[in-house]
Amino acid sequence: MEKEKAEMANTSSPEKLVSMANIRKSFGKVVVLKGVNFDVRYNEIVGLVGDNGAGKSTLIKILTGVHQPDRGEIYFKGKKITIHSVDMSRDMGIETVYQERALSEQQTMWRNIFMGRELTDRFGFLRIEEQKNETEKILREQMGFTSKAITTDSIVKSLSGGEKQGIAIGRALYFNAELIILDEPTMGLSLAETRRVLDFVGNIKEIGKSAIFISHNIYYVYPVADRFVILDRGSIAGEFLKAEISQDELVDKMVKLAKTGKIE
Repeated sequence: MEKEKAEMANTSSPEKLVSMANIRKSFGKVVVLKGVNFDVRYNEIVGLVGDNGAGKSTLIKILTGVHQPDRGEIYFKGKKITIHSVDMSRDMGIETVYQERALSEQQTMWRNIFMGRELTDRFGFLRIEEQKNETEKILREQMGFTSKAITTDSIVKSLSGGEKQGIAIGRALYFNAELIILDEPTMGLSLAETRRVLDFVGNIKEIGKSAIFISHNIYYVYPVADRFVILDRGSIAGEFLKAEISQDELVDKMVKLAKTGKIE
């Protein structure tokens, strides 16, 4: 009990953007999370890795208000909080970019950026030119789009998978997300498109924000993450700074974990 209290007290450290302490979650008789301690520091990209069924999605859904933990505490910027909904987490500055990207394929880029959060005047009319101008800044300055073939009026359906992910990330950054959660952002993409998405992820750190990169593929996470947290069957199996471990060593540990159930 004293150990648990010490761990929870440490979660309020001012250098940590988000801390989750002793998070437990069950669905019926199935225990999904078994007292997980997880944190993200300011201006840090954390690779949250593990096989399917490890508990990654459940942990993130608790952080974003989709599920409530059965037990445990969450701290944001050093203050203990209870996240009741997705809207509440978004208002706090936590945005999620899902693998399905949650974009309206038939709409233009600028409409997608501001969908649900449109800029309006005092009479409720859309400030269309302002939204287009802001979208142009996001494309060129934040996300590094250089092709003149892509404009604010481009239909999202015409974009590649990597470009769509860039739009979703750009939207999150525009609305002042402090923490961007990337849920398998490279799934189904070609190698070239994957590299483009990894460049977008790098932009998150360059502008001083933080991210959680969720994946089961170490080869995609390793180039952009500062730290790796391995989740296995509802528990943290290992945690490593990039400076402490090579990509091959990390892969070896993941393989051993899959075979033996533990990291040596």
